[in-house]
Amino acid sequence: MKLKPFLSLLAFLVASIASAQTLKGKVFDDQNEPLLGVTILVKEVPNKGVTTNERGEFSIHVEPHQTLVFSYIGFKNQEIKIGKQKNLVVTLVSEAEELPELLVVGSRAGGRTKIDSPVPVDVFDVAKTSKTQPQVNLNQILNSIAPSFTSTTQVVSDGSDHLDPAQLRGLGPDQTLVLLNGKRRHTSAFINVNGTPGRGTVGTDLNTIPSFALSKIEVLRDGASAQYGSDAIAGVMNLELKKDKGLSAQVSYGGHLTPTANDHRGGFDGAQGQLDINYGTELGKKGGFLNFTFSAQFRDKTHRAGTFDGEIFNAYNAIERRALNYGNNLSRYFSNINIDADPRLLGLIKGYAGEVGYFDSSYLAQIQGANSIGELQPLLKKDFTEQELAYRGLDRKDYNMHVGQSSLLGTQFFVNAAFPVSDNWELYAFGGQSYRYGEAGGFFRRPNQARTFTGLHPNGYLPQITTDIQDSSISAGIRGEAGKWHLDLSNTFGRNEFAYTIKNTGNTSLRFATPDYFDAGKLRFAQNTINLDLSRPIELLYKSNISFGVEQRHESYSTVAGAENSYATYDITGGVLPLSAPASQKVTDFFGNALPGGAQVLPGFREESALTKTRNVLAGYGEFETDITKWLLANAAVRYEHYSDFGNTFNYKLASRVKLLPNVNLRAAASTGFRAPSIHQLYYTNINTLQINGVLQETGTFNNISRAAELFGIEKLQEEKSKSLSAGFAVKIPKAGLSLSADAYFIRVDDRIILTEAFTRPAGNSPAQNELKQIFDQANVNTVQFFANAVDVETKGIDVVVSHSLQADKFTLNNDFAFNLTQTRKVGEIHTPRAIKAAGLEEKFFSERSRVLLEEVIPRFKATLSHNLTIGKWNAYLRNTYYGKATSPDIIAADKRIGDFEFDERGHQVIRGKVITDLSVAYNFTPKTSLTLGVNNLLDLYPEKNVKANSNNDQFVYSRATSQFGLNGRYVFLRATFNLF
Repeated sequence: MKLKPFLSLLAFLVASIASAQTLKGKVFDDQNEPLLGVTILVKEVPNKGVTTNERGEFSIHVEPHQTLVFSYIGFKNQEIKIGKQKNLVVTLVSEAEELPELLVVGSRAGGRTKIDSPVPVDVFDVAKTSKTQPQVNLNQILNSIAPSFTSTTQVVSDGSDHLDPAQLRGLGPDQTLVLLNGKRRHTSAFINVNGTPGRGTVGTDLNTIPSFALSKIEVLRDGASAQYGSDAIAGVMNLELKKDKGLSAQVSYGGHLTPTANDHRGGFDGAQGQLDINYGTELGKKGGFLNFTFSAQFRDKTHRAGTFDGEIFNAYNAIERRALNYGNNLSRYFSNINIDADPRLLGLIKGYAGEVGYFDSSYLAQIQGANSIGELQPLLKKDFTEQELAYRGLDRKDYNMHVGQSSLLGTQFFVNAAFPVSDNWELYAFGGQSYRYGEAGGFFRRPNQARTFTGLHPNGYLPQITTDIQDSSISAGIRGEAGKWHLDLSNTFGRNEFAYTIKNTGNTSLRFATPDYFDAGKLRFAQNTINLDLSRPIELLYKSNISFGVEQRHESYSTVAGAENSYATYDITGGVLPLSAPASQKVTDFFGNALPGGAQVLPGFREESALTKTRNVLAGYGEFETDITKWLLANAAVRYEHYSDFGNTFNYKLASRVKLLPNVNLRAAASTGFRAPSIHQLYYTNINTLQINGVLQETGTFNNISRAAELFGIEKLQEEKSKSLSAGFAVKIPKAGLSLSADAYFIRVDDRIILTEAFTRPAGNSPAQNELKQIFDQANVNTVQFFANAVDVETKGIDVVVSHSLQADKFTLNNDFAFNLTQTRKVGEIHTPRAIKAAGLEEKFFSERSRVLLEEVIPRFKATLSHNLTIGKWNAYLRNTYYGKATSPDIIAADKRIGDFEFDERGHQVIRGKVITDLSVAYNFTPKTSLTLGVNNLLDLYPEKNVKANSNNDQFVYSRATSQFGLNGRYVFLRATFNLF
């Protein structure tokens, strides 16, 4: 019986010995120098430990689940829980410094800091900035703190009002790749076809991700297609979700307090409120975590239109209103004025004309002397706006458009989790669900316009475009160590839906039968990505790492048709107007103009436009990084991708960093890149109301597989191809709390995809032209436009970032200065199709307006200088941002100056640069509770005003086509932050 306990003890000892392992490793300081004499203890066995040799090496026997404690004079202690790994590399941090930010982007070797990276990477601590920044959504936050990033709220631009296109280094919104926790993020279903920055592109909707869910944002300012695939021409943004434990919350409220509020009446408008809650807890007992974020926000409209000074009412409108006063609706006496006008209509008009008190006797006599409707029509076009406004008790401001930020109501819920399943492997998952409802105005439909049915709307109306944006994503995977290999297998799914509803509007061709609310259809985009990534250190030269992986991506794009009455044109009987219908079947206004069909402001997606298209992408990559010596780093990456819809691409990248001194690095990179045409650009078709040369027109966007594209000679879309060069340096002086980096870059993009200008209806009678006329008539459009590989462009510039931190006994002061100087230019010949060139339409293919939208509508120079001062419980934040000049795309005058307005040599108005000042003060009542009061745009500055000829009758006081700092003026806010436990 005594043998059994002995055998049990023997088995236990054998198992213990078997489970123990010899762990070898190296310890470095934060400048990558080996540390001699570091003490390494086993936390669970205090007397057990070793020290490092002159090469920073150590060897120790340790069991899984035990914790090693690394300590060294002048450096912060570090604890590391041990799994089954046999090799360990540890970096200790100086007591005078915070933990260096280890980057996710830029290199798959991992473990690099900003200063050691061979390419420039900015790291923004969102948790810290959220307390002091007036901005609460990601686009606005990045626009204020990252000079190379540009994004402002759009106005009167259909769906762009609710999306805020974003650009990096002056390139397109679709030329920056967005990652979430290092995984590719899906793009929006929306494509920007209006005349605003980013026209013709598809970007990632950053505002679907609550900023309160993020711990940091990394911005890689360098081409990275060879590492991450399509879209990474300008760079990569990686958003890291929080892993925090505990419960925290944030409540903010603010709005615009400015004399220009409420269409320059003054006061307060554009109120915004937001509630954020974050909760995190441990998941299991081996280092797992579970973190949730809920965010809800509202945003009211701002109103920045001038006073409309155009024509509103004509004589017929005045007579029509007098008839309505007597219960007589003149629109009921005809549906087509040239065919079925009631014989009584002529007499009724003459009779009610006498009720218009401001008609003088001479004019009234002309009306009474008319013998037919045809004779009355030119007489009754006379403008009587001022008199009729007074009669109806209206004001010119009642006819203002809604020019300003749209209203929004949204919620987001995000989760981030990881669960160890063994010592070396963990399961992880993250994702979220977002909903955003937006409402924005279009162009006012005035009573004197044919697009307004005055039988229902005698005073006209302002249509509203509303959107329901739903976004969902989920990523799940497993990662861990298999021998010396690190493996990561994941699946990431993302879906975005952009649904349109048009309100306070009408289908004019339906006359009295029109509803005022239309389901205009929706756009959907879905993306599923499977990744297998492998990496390992290898014994080569000083330190080396090899990585490779495969990716399979499936994309799906759908257009869902709207209700028939949202896009159809109806005839005088109330049936859908056939394409071949004669003029006698068309519904007209009193002056004989055909009443347009479809929902006014944005006709719905037509049944023939409804489609679902898919494509598959298969990619493989390899990356090798080596420290050739302690001072020389080299990185090389290659990537091959196959697209099922257009073919193959192969790209490479070379990068290097030379350590001249422990804190002085030189870096350079060269790469090729590409951007596949988005599936949206390949297949999108719709009709929008656009302002072309000051005139509202129904413009059709037809895809490249359409018959219209074939007849115009538009070629099939191909990928954009790029070449990038960058070089710079990074310096850090720890004792002075100073860091500095400067990087110059050059990017050439061939076959840039743009949206052409609008081609008008052909005038000739060739077979092709007659077929095009039928296409125009069937779609009920005045003009058409297409996506095309139109031009080659070059972008060059410089980024400079300087940071300084001063710590004293009673205060801490952080100062940051950064600027971006960039220039984008079209180079070489325009890639005009032969058929378009032969027809003399090259200016329509790529116009002067398109050139400015591509090159000059965003500032070419942007600089920020910020100061963050902490004294006891008080914190003060001051930031000055200079937004350089931008150029309006419209051609107004070739003179250099007209009054206070400046123009370039081609006649474009120059919107001069300005400095915007932000200020906030916070008080920490307790370590867990703070209150912040702040002002964005403290001095209440606005962009330079539009010249009169470019203001659409004084509606656009400020340009809606340029992107500097917005047009809303001073914003005041109050924010409370709570860390509950």
